[in-house]
Amino acid sequence: MASVPLGAATPPKTQRSRIHKEAGIWSLLFASLTAIIGSGWLFAPMTAAQQAGPSSILSWAIGGVAILLLAFVNAELTSAFPGMGAVITFPKLSHGNLTAAIMSWVVFLGYVTVAPAEVLAVVTYANNYLPGFVDAKTSLLTTEGMAASVVLLGVFVLINAMGVRMLLRVGNTMMIWKLIVPILAIIMLLVSSFHSGNFTSQGFAPMGVQGTISTIATSGIVFSYLGFRQAIELSGEAKNPQRDVPIAIVGSVLIAGIIFVLLEVAFIGALNPTDIAKGWAKVTFTGASGPFAGLATILGLSWLAALLYIDAVVSPAGTGLVYGGTTARVVYATGKDGLSLPWFAKLNAKGAPSVGLWVTFIVGLLFFLPFPSWQKIVTFISSASVLAYGVGPVCLLTLRRTLPLGTHPRPFTLKGAWLWAPLAFIAANLIIFWSGAGTDNFLFGALAVIFVLYVIAQAVAGRAGQLHWKSAWWLFPYFLGMWAITYIGPTTTIGGNGTLTFNEGMGLVVILSFIIIGLAVTSGLPEPEEARAALLVGEPELTGSDVPG
Repeated sequence: MASVPLGAATPPKTQRSRIHKEAGIWSLLFASLTAIIGSGWLFAPMTAAQQAGPSSILSWAIGGVAILLLAFVNAELTSAFPGMGAVITFPKLSHGNLTAAIMSWVVFLGYVTVAPAEVLAVVTYANNYLPGFVDAKTSLLTTEGMAASVVLLGVFVLINAMGVRMLLRVGNTMMIWKLIVPILAIIMLLVSSFHSGNFTSQGFAPMGVQGTISTIATSGIVFSYLGFRQAIELSGEAKNPQRDVPIAIVGSVLIAGIIFVLLEVAFIGALNPTDIAKGWAKVTFTGASGPFAGLATILGLSWLAALLYIDAVVSPAGTGLVYGGTTARVVYATGKDGLSLPWFAKLNAKGAPSVGLWVTFIVGLLFFLPFPSWQKIVTFISSASVLAYGVGPVCLLTLRRTLPLGTHPRPFTLKGAWLWAPLAFIAANLIIFWSGAGTDNFLFGALAVIFVLYVIAQAVAGRAGQLHWKSAWWLFPYFLGMWAITYIGPTTTIGGNGTLTFNEGMGLVVILSFIIIGLAVTSGLPEPEEARAALLVGEPELTGSDVPG
């Protein structure tokens, strides 16, 4: 296996020829939907209702719009610069090696924690009929539960090691089930029990605007939508990425958004009015640890409850499977682009990133320890992932400046990008703020430690001068500013020291966003030769047939 030099645009030709072009439009759409409809819909409607009451319906809608903004931005980038682990490539093309290296860490932290979250969901639900996986007193995994989790992650790695064709085939098969069950749950709950008074008995927004907004990041709403990015990560294996990837990205968010809003409506309406008598924050009922299955049981829909308990394994497992593969592709991209060891860009005979799969498996296991609950780990995932994708608008506008559309047209062009990209950047930063000080302390603290170690390693290797410092400096006031605002944010909703009110904190985030995006766009690589070559040449397509959807 030939090595990849630091900053190399692509792996050697012999390795590139092994990337199999197997994914068509339906496979890409189903891959994103498979990732979106995971454990989120099983847990988030109840946690959102507890945090915001009936206005959680608006929370889902607002969260969907915010993610859709990011999806539109990434649709143009991905169609112009498709590739395995493409999200790592965007900042490298616009701002160089150091920016890409830093963002690759953010992406990895956001990705590698998803499979453990889905495994935790599967094992927790399975404990209802296979007791012994979770300690009843602490809600933590037992020895048996940890062993089951290790095995399940191992299965994800094994299936992904069989290549993208196997990944898409399994994902597409699961997708049929994963769409049917939530739609069936919506219909049956609406028909069997719908108390319209639940939406107004304590006010539509009992926790106020702050509750409606903050729950977007902390209840699992953002986490539920983030699966749209799977089409981006698989774009290097798409047969027609310029046409199919944008459709898959936007389509998956729109379809999932409709389902999520209807699930929240059905959940709130199905609750017995006595269950909310003590306030939305204290909503509970028999079987509340599995909200929809518990409601189905109470309503006498035992067959639906059985389906939901089965789906509580199938849906998270499907999402964990897809994320296991895409996380490995992010690791592959860091090696391919010279941001880490060339060894990370190793592919097996099936064209799957073999080393990346092992890294995903080993590091994923470690995250069972600091994040013992589903809600805590998905809040961290939301913050890290949105931070990673929030840089997309910066990359888009920077490449629009350095590679103008007049001389370098894109296969898919986002109209009004100079309006939508800043709005997407603001939305991403607000979600980071809403995630809370505790989550952001961990995220930015981890990035600071990794950065110091990385710079030391590059200096020892004599490569510090190749890191494009002038194009990356804006990241430091950006990260420092976001951390500082959350740190001094309100105590009740953000967990800060209370210096700022909720509205003051959001106002500062908006101001910081405009400043940073201005600095970032003007700091881009003045001569993005690699981006120009990638836009003109792109990845060579290889033969391969699409997996039937």
